[in-house]
Amino acid sequence: MAGCPDLAFRTVARRFGMEMAYPEMISAESLIRANPKTLDFMKTHAGDRPLGCQLFGARPESVAEAARMAEAMGFDAVDINMGCPVPKVTGPGAGSALMKDPRRAARMIRQTARVLRKIPLTVKMRTGFADATGKEALELARIASGAGAAAVAVHARTKTQGYSGKADWNVIRLVKKKVRIPVFGNGDVFLPADARRMMRETGCDAVMIGRGSLGNPWIYARALAAMRRRRIPPPPELKERKKIFLEHFALLTDSEGEKRALLKIRTVAAWYFRGFPRAAELRQRMNRVRSARAVTRWVEEFNPT
Repeated sequence: MAGCPDLAFRTVARRFGMEMAYPEMISAESLIRANPKTLDFMKTHAGDRPLGCQLFGARPESVAEAARMAEAMGFDAVDINMGCPVPKVTGPGAGSALMKDPRRAARMIRQTARVLRKIPLTVKMRTGFADATGKEALELARIASGAGAAAVAVHARTKTQGYSGKADWNVIRLVKKKVRIPVFGNGDVFLPADARRMMRETGCDAVMIGRGSLGNPWIYARALAAMRRRRIPPPPELKERKKIFLEHFALLTDSEGEKRALLKIRTVAAWYFRGFPRAAELRQRMNRVRSARAVTRWVEEFNPT
């Protein structure tokens, strides 16, 4: 989800029922140094609540200090990411590398929980580093519960899987049976029925949706309806989808400026119109776009038939 959950994305998604959000994962070391790009990731507004800050780092002291800063900045929760599989994160010993070092993970959780005064600490993890049995997730969840975490989130893939293959929801079920704190399920929720089935099969307390929301912000309202056994609203027709996309673009322009918005919107357009006939043609046009006016024109003129 790197580069995806910016302020514009969250603002649109909240309109469609997203209840809790996190900006892009933040380096604890970069936050401590007040890196301008890191602070830019953390932009928010009054309506962007509740909002958690997800941190990654290899040093317990740095993660704890960054968490203290995040609380002072007004975030509603802090999450320590112990699941990211990206080599530049795991190489220095952060992200899912912590699943191989439970002692350091325990120290990090304990120190971070101690510095937070009013907001909860959660921990995001994977099934394991390479072990798909769930043994590492069970151990880390037990450690997190005992060290002061208020909840854990389990992405049901190993680090070595990355985002390939199928998520093994059975591991979420095993973790839920192991700990008394809430467990959030994550992985392969792309349809409303997936969210309902995950809760039914695993007993998890909440569902975390990542890639399934890209260009599909209405999945939140539809998933909530499925989970509450209500009528699932249909996805928007093309005309409404265009309108939502252009609102997303306007929010992106307001928060990041036209130049950056034009770069980002190429990817965003691919999300929103994926699967439509002639979507590739629209994507090619977006790759050449040079003004906000051109974005509006190409989208309004887009006709798959």
